[in-house]
Amino acid sequence: MSNKTVLVEMKNICKTFGVIRANIDVNFSVYEGEIHGLLGENGAGKSTLVNMLSGIYKPDSGSIFIHGKEVNIHSPKHAIELGIGMIHQHFKLVDVLTAAENILLGYSKAGYTSKKNKIKSIQDVMASYGMEIDLNKKIKDMSVSEKQTVEILKVLYRGSRILILDEPTAVLTPQETQKLFAILRNLAGTGCAIIIITHKLNEIMEVTDRVTVLRQGKTVATLETSKTNIRELTELMVGKPVNLSIERVNAKRGNLLLSVKGLTALGEHNVPVLDDVTFDLYEGEILGVAGVAGSGQKELCEAIAGLYPVATGDIYFKGENIVGYSPREIIRRGVSMSFIPEDRLGMGLVPSMDMVDNMLLKDYINQPGITINRKPAREKAERVKKRLDIQAPSIFTPIRKLSGGNIQKVLLGREIDASPQLLITAYPVRGLDIGASYTIYELLKEQKRKGVGILYIGEDLDVLIELCDRIMVLCYGKITGIVDAQNVTKEDLGLMMAGVSPAEKEDSVCK
Repeated sequence: MSNKTVLVEMKNICKTFGVIRANIDVNFSVYEGEIHGLLGENGAGKSTLVNMLSGIYKPDSGSIFIHGKEVNIHSPKHAIELGIGMIHQHFKLVDVLTAAENILLGYSKAGYTSKKNKIKSIQDVMASYGMEIDLNKKIKDMSVSEKQTVEILKVLYRGSRILILDEPTAVLTPQETQKLFAILRNLAGTGCAIIIITHKLNEIMEVTDRVTVLRQGKTVATLETSKTNIRELTELMVGKPVNLSIERVNAKRGNLLLSVKGLTALGEHNVPVLDDVTFDLYEGEILGVAGVAGSGQKELCEAIAGLYPVATGDIYFKGENIVGYSPREIIRRGVSMSFIPEDRLGMGLVPSMDMVDNMLLKDYINQPGITINRKPAREKAERVKKRLDIQAPSIFTPIRKLSGGNIQKVLLGREIDASPQLLITAYPVRGLDIGASYTIYELLKEQKRKGVGILYIGEDLDVLIELCDRIMVLCYGKITGIVDAQNVTKEDLGLMMAGVSPAEKEDSVCK
């Protein structure tokens, strides 16, 4: 690509927040017509770097060149004027407006021409890049993939030729991911420069031309994707070799542990968020749950744990119906259940408390007398810290001062230390580094060997297939299939996530 024009060049970029050095002499460049991956563990400086390119932060030192000209990007508006568009992981769209209204919203250069002419301009952009979307459809009625297309159109309509995408496939099905990649390749084919931040190394290998790896705020390497591999990239990110094999535990399935029958739960306006959900979970089994965001995964976990009201249906734990019990009643009745919630610091731990007091949260109510004995909690905190190699100055360090991976280890360690028979985990590795993620997988496998039944809510379909025994797929609160993880593909799961059951797939093949 050396004969191509450099659209973006960042030289010796430094950025400090207090005592934290987020970027240290970072060098980064993107060519015209290139899809460039940006890799690094949490805290490596990826977000800080692109936030300076998109005008959110200003570098303390270093230079930024756009189309070969040095620029001082002083605001997001200025970045847009320079042709830089950022597509965030969490979309910035107004649900009650149409796609066209969202694209035009706040764009003064759209001018005072008729709405018909503005729509025609958007359609011209769509045609130029091979994109399809119903411009009259409201955002609230769109799939995640359609919303993402609107976000991309929004920056293209504003004239962006340099696109930054942050975790663009985090909530997409495999089929939607392939559609996105087709769009990105079309954009690159017209000369756009595209930067992708992602943790999914297989997607880096599939769609990018080059990849830059950051570690501890510094540029470690920039490589041609065709000349590297996942193992090398992982080692560059972490700084040491990492075993990327999950190796499913083939333990013998035990007795029936959890039986959910006809479970229905309601959300806003009495719309079902869970609709007649029925499944069983056995001792020594990991049952994975897949689905696009908002398909009822969170509500399912919380309903079983006594945190979300059930409209109809039953939840049996070892034959006892626990519907209607609060979490405290579940504990008092001796139901051996632990729940790792999606919101670690909102529902799982108290960030201002240290490890000791967070260990007490589930146990203090059972202590006799009017004073709390912290000795057992201190012993538990020390045990969990040592066992899981939690990186913290001491067990008295406030949780908020720990990294995301160590926070998750504290939560998971507290729950498994109680030796539960049922473990419910909602996105336990979301936002974690590769090393921390594989530590969590090993902990879950260890629990399975002990005969614990595990309900695992996950986003990475590769991990679901490798880690779990069976996978249940939810779509808009309904089960579209429960399949053997060893006999299913990502594409099969993607179809079920979109609402196509295995039987419907067979029918379509036969026809």
